[in-house]
Amino acid sequence: MIWQNFKKLKEMKEIVILIPDIEPEQNVEIDVSINGRKRTMQYRVELIDWEGAGVPPADKVTVLKHKIAEYDKDWELVEIGAPSRDNIPLTFRRRVVS
Repeated sequence: MIWQNFKKLKEMKEIVILIPDIEPEQNVEIDVSINGRKRTMQYRVELIDWEGAGVPPADKVTVLKHKIAEYDKDWELVEIGAPSRDNIPLTFRRRVVS
């Protein structure tokens, strides 16, 4: 059992770090050390408006797909937050070029 849990931890590629509330469209930089190698990860939270009140769910999906497809290709989507009546938060991470 312990070995199985260790294998799962070894394969993990994402961790969750709670950060204080930030204003939309602000960048967050997190310094990470992996095996002694320092790397700065950049994240950005964008609030996507539904473009009007009373938008049907199917139209919200269309708006969301369009915004994600048209987003800056230097950034990758990492999380879609909980939607509100007026908007939805999207978290992007700057792509790392190896």
